[in-house]
Amino acid sequence: MPDPHPDVKEILDLMSSHSPEDRTLIEKAYLFAAEAHKDFKRFSGEPYLIHLVETAKGLAKIGMGAKTIAAGLLHDTMEDAGTKAETVEKEFGKEIRFLIEGVTKLGHLKYRGAERHRESLRKLLVATGQDTRVLIIKLMDRLHNMRTLQHVPEEKRKRIALETLEIYAAIAHRLGMGLVRRELEDLAFEYAYPEEYAEARTLLTERTQDTDERLEKMTRTLKKELALNGVTNFHIDYRVKGLWSLWQKLKRKGGDISRVYDVAAIRIITHDVADCYRVLGIVHNLWQPLPNKIKDYIAFPKPNGYQGLHTTIFSGDGGIVEMQIRTEAMHQEAQYGIAAHVVYKEAASRHEHMQGTSRQSSFDWIRSLVPGLSHPQKPLPSDALPPPAETKRTRYSAQDIPDWLSDLESEKDNPDFETTLKTDIFSHRVFAFTPLGDVVDLPGNSSPIDFAYAIHSDIGDHIAGVKVNGKLVPLDTTLHNGDIVEVQTKKTATPKAKWLDIAKTTLARRHIRNFLERQQKNTN
Repeated sequence: MPDPHPDVKEILDLMSSHSPEDRTLIEKAYLFAAEAHKDFKRFSGEPYLIHLVETAKGLAKIGMGAKTIAAGLLHDTMEDAGTKAETVEKEFGKEIRFLIEGVTKLGHLKYRGAERHRESLRKLLVATGQDTRVLIIKLMDRLHNMRTLQHVPEEKRKRIALETLEIYAAIAHRLGMGLVRRELEDLAFEYAYPEEYAEARTLLTERTQDTDERLEKMTRTLKKELALNGVTNFHIDYRVKGLWSLWQKLKRKGGDISRVYDVAAIRIITHDVADCYRVLGIVHNLWQPLPNKIKDYIAFPKPNGYQGLHTTIFSGDGGIVEMQIRTEAMHQEAQYGIAAHVVYKEAASRHEHMQGTSRQSSFDWIRSLVPGLSHPQKPLPSDALPPPAETKRTRYSAQDIPDWLSDLESEKDNPDFETTLKTDIFSHRVFAFTPLGDVVDLPGNSSPIDFAYAIHSDIGDHIAGVKVNGKLVPLDTTLHNGDIVEVQTKKTATPKAKWLDIAKTTLARRHIRNFLERQQKNTN
């Protein structure tokens, strides 16, 4: 087989493992994208293909499979290059078409103010992210766009930066993708709040100059002590707090950086959970911990699934340092979040396919609530199994997440969606959109009548027609997650009695009854 194009080789080299079929698929997607975008340029003047390659490289780096990477290369071919969906499906299959269409839908959502989107973020996630991989592709797409934001016209930069902070960084956080979230935040911070960014950067530079030498000395001491206590399977590094995260904490601490104890943190990555607790004891034997600053996120994970032990200690030379202790699996999950679970899932599917075994168990480990568990960021053996039971846990309270996986079973035997992981967590709800991208939350089986009244009673009372996803439809059409609904009104149009049989929401039915009663009184 001839050597692949250098761009393709880079993508393949970043993958943890790949088959000849994977290579063929990615190379085909690359050549298809190159042809479709050959006349397209970015604001920087570079060929548009560079953006698609960088998106694919980001996906490969976090461990995504060949189909997801191919969809990353192709994610703008339908929207920007005008390639027909049928052509994509013919060339690459139904699953890749599905992923591209999902990313395209996400691109239609418009930033309409931080507060409104904070409130509807969960709905937005659900309505547009029927497949976890759609969200991950979009995050990698946005990450490269943010890395090149300086080339975008100045009047657009602040809007894009605010959108990134309030929407995409928040989604990355929700999916547990710490590395992606941090980079999105810091890239956006500079353009969204330039003065605050400059101040935070100055404070961080001054603070880290004082702490680097201390952290090096503490790391040497800790390595020696761990070895003396028989803990040999570990590694240590330290991280400096992200600028946006630092600024948020400074606001909570009245701007006093001396009260921010985790500007720099030492991370100890261990072999297993038992070693985490052993290391915690050794750390506390070496240095005095601060009262009320010991956090056990292994026993009680954070809402986005983060696990680890945190303790803040007096360094003995006047400094205060945070220690973070976690297993390799927890560390990978803290960085890559839900992307880790897709890789485990794809590896398990490949193994079962090779062995001719049932796929039934491949959903069992994730049933305890998506996003699930982490994986080592290394080539997985052919007999890779789902994550060990010891790290299973429930992530969200019942109030947060009613039922993440009610329709997952129906997909498990569908060959077209072999690697699909659902984020349709509110299956008993429907999240439809106005043409402007605002989210409308409705009960399942709702109709355009319910949608219209949810926007405003005056719109509901004067429905003349409805378009769903650009097509005229009857009023008794059932709406689905992600539908874009355009309500056409006329002053002469009024509610009909038969609408009561179609409407599902109490709000709509009440308004229809009120109108009909008023109409009856006027007639009498």
